[in-house]
Amino acid sequence: MKLDVGSSVTGRQLGTVSGATVAIPDPCRPVHLQFRRFAGCPVCNLHLRSFVRRHGEVADARIREVVVFHSTAEELLPQVSELPFAVVADPAKVLYREFGVESARRALLDPRAWPAIVVGVLVSLWGAARHRHPAPPPAHGGRFGLPADFLIASDGSVIAVKYGQHASDQWSVDELLALARLERRSGEPAGTKSAGCGRTT
Repeated sequence: MKLDVGSSVTGRQLGTVSGATVAIPDPCRPVHLQFRRFAGCPVCNLHLRSFVRRHGEVADARIREVVVFHSTAEELLPQVSELPFAVVADPAKVLYREFGVESARRALLDPRAWPAIVVGVLVSLWGAARHRHPAPPPAHGGRFGLPADFLIASDGSVIAVKYGQHASDQWSVDELLALARLERRSGEPAGTKSAGCGRTT
């Protein structure tokens, strides 16, 4: 069942591939919860690189990044060890089902995804050839996963949501920052100015 703006997300602590835990919702700031595909997914890697490059801007906007993959932690660790935000392994797709994130053949068959697929594959092959990162493992959970993005306020309410129609249909950094600015103008999400809340990392 898909979530809409205004839906409520039950509080929980998620274990990350690094062994830490991350709270959703976060009591101090909105959470950008990204559902990506499998470990080593070329389109996902290309997309996440843009968030790595502009992580400072996202942190300055007081947004916490949490990224979910439908791969095991063992598969993910070599691929995401350098990401500056929380990565959660969900190989059984428990969170995917809870948040209504689907799989469909259009993930790869939609022509709008093809440019990102081509570029992502070339970048991944180049990086593997130069030993900058390991070759991707087999696609745990299949290759037809669709992306999804949720911006969740600290009171658990969904501020904004996007269910991708193909593998490369997700929020850009600019879109995320614009949504955060819009929300601040309409009223600060509950709890984002709580005592003891510092700058996100």
